[in-house]
Amino acid sequence: MRLDGIPLWDGTELRGPVDLTWEPDRITGVGPAAPAHHDLCVLPGLVDTHVHLVGYAGSGDPPDFATWPLTTTRDEQVLHGVAHAQRAMRHGVTTLRDLAGDEAQIALRRVFDAGVLPGPRIQVHGVVGMTAGHNDLFVPPASPLRKPTADGPDECRKLVRTWARAGMDGIKLTTSGGVLSIGDKNVWRNYTRDEIRAVVDEAHALGMPVASHAHSEDGIRVAVEEGVDSIEHGTLMSRDLAETLAARRTPVAPTLLINEAIAEGRVPVTPEAKAKAAELVATRNVLLAQAAALGVRFVLGTDANGHHVQFGDQLAEVVHMTRILGMDAESALRAATSDAADSIGLPVGRIAPGLGADLIVLRGRPWERIEDLATENIVAVVSRGRVVAGRLP
Repeated sequence: MRLDGIPLWDGTELRGPVDLTWEPDRITGVGPAAPAHHDLCVLPGLVDTHVHLVGYAGSGDPPDFATWPLTTTRDEQVLHGVAHAQRAMRHGVTTLRDLAGDEAQIALRRVFDAGVLPGPRIQVHGVVGMTAGHNDLFVPPASPLRKPTADGPDECRKLVRTWARAGMDGIKLTTSGGVLSIGDKNVWRNYTRDEIRAVVDEAHALGMPVASHAHSEDGIRVAVEEGVDSIEHGTLMSRDLAETLAARRTPVAPTLLINEAIAEGRVPVTPEAKAKAAELVATRNVLLAQAAALGVRFVLGTDANGHHVQFGDQLAEVVHMTRILGMDAESALRAATSDAADSIGLPVGRIAPGLGADLIVLRGRPWERIEDLATENIVAVVSRGRVVAGRLP
């Protein structure tokens, strides 16, 4: 497989026209060449560090995000998870990190890795959350079909170990309330410091990174002080927290589009969720722009779940990062490719010999004009070395 004379943005910088060759899932050559495709370019597949593959795919009128998982068999939900992953892949997102996984997402990862079905590269994190915490309250309080919870340091350690045994790549920890969880507030404390310390210590002892869901300033602060590996949302980040995160180079996934979609009611949501999101968005932009200016390491993370944010909306999220965070085009592209990959410890997000062959062939020059990074400009997508959308020029 090869592309000749195509301009390459390699995940960090523009390399100019190259001849690019690969064998299934291994780039074998990148060398200077005479230009042959003046209106096209090639860049690495995108890396979304925060998604939920098995979340929602209902079609009711109106769609009911809360009850669909309770009234749909797990088998059907998993099939929708396959469709979500493949839709993301066809739109150029060739690596996904699921941050609320269980055995179903682990099965998807194994099936895609084995080539049983075509699919993107997947990492899976299991959630450790408290009773009446953010993760617990996605399920209506009266329902007996609840997700695992852990209360107290010993239970927290046990749940981390349970997820390690299941084959998780990492742990997601909740340190604040959320938007879509039912009946809580963004500012609610999720876990005591001793519980958070136990989760981080146990996960790290078992070689698993910890991503912390945190909207509130207090939730971000305790997560940072206890040594988590990434911050998810980071919405109400104070200046001193931004300075600490920047100094440590801790990745932050800002999940911009989803909170706006909920706050503005672009998709069916409850009045409670709409109000909580609107409260966050009202102060978010100034705080996150300040954080970016202070050098916080923002990476692509959308919270895509197939309802509030679609799989395929990742390209629009990257464009939106330039508008809200004040990033230039190349910084936003790095945040969605090489830096996102580095933040989750995977050797992807770059185009270089020896790396996996995940590529987007695109019309335009997105490193100069970020708006060119759009689904309608995709000419072809290569995932794991195989063309999965469009046709190579």
